[in-house]
Amino acid sequence: IADGPTIMEANERALLNGVTTEDCLKLIKRITKKIKTPILIMTYFNIPFRYGLEKFCKKAREADVYGLIIPDIPINEEKHEHYLENCKKHGLHAIQIISPITPPTRLKKIAKVATGFVYCVSTFGTTGEKNKLNPKLNSYLKKIRRYIKIPLALGFGISNKQQISTASKHADIVVIGSKIINLYNSCANGKISAIKNFLL
Repeated sequence: IADGPTIMEANERALLNGVTTEDCLKLIKRITKKIKTPILIMTYFNIPFRYGLEKFCKKAREADVYGLIIPDIPINEEKHEHYLENCKKHGLHAIQIISPITPPTRLKKIAKVATGFVYCVSTFGTTGEKNKLNPKLNSYLKKIRRYIKIPLALGFGISNKQQISTASKHADIVVIGSKIINLYNSCANGKISAIKNFLL
């Protein structure tokens, strides 16, 4: 729905190599045994739906996953899908997503159920590296903070150190996806060092 070319290519590569949901959960479990940084799963609802939502939440928690980010399961679907209920049952944060056009009525609803943090989409369109951030970023996040009292994460299109610096002045968490994947893919050697140099 919102994936840009970099994320789509990564998904296609994983599928071509036979990566399964079970493989991902096992990998996360190995990672969380070695690091203390919270790990989240970001996916679309077809994955946990096909796997079995309660089973997915249970397995995610067993792997020490902090929370789930699922963009295509809005809160008004809760009475049918029981997504929030299952996340709460298994101790997972169901991270809510807000966009620049989310109306106040919806922000109020999100404020009642949001835990962990809220993911704020910085701009319209798909994920991927962008040349500039939303010029109305400050007023956008200020509007959200009137309703949301937990940390705000900002993502979509953040791709250079200047953008990270600007975003971090307004948001509590800065989300970088496509840029890190592109760095990893572009380096024949020293992939991790290249990513560290970019982030630090």
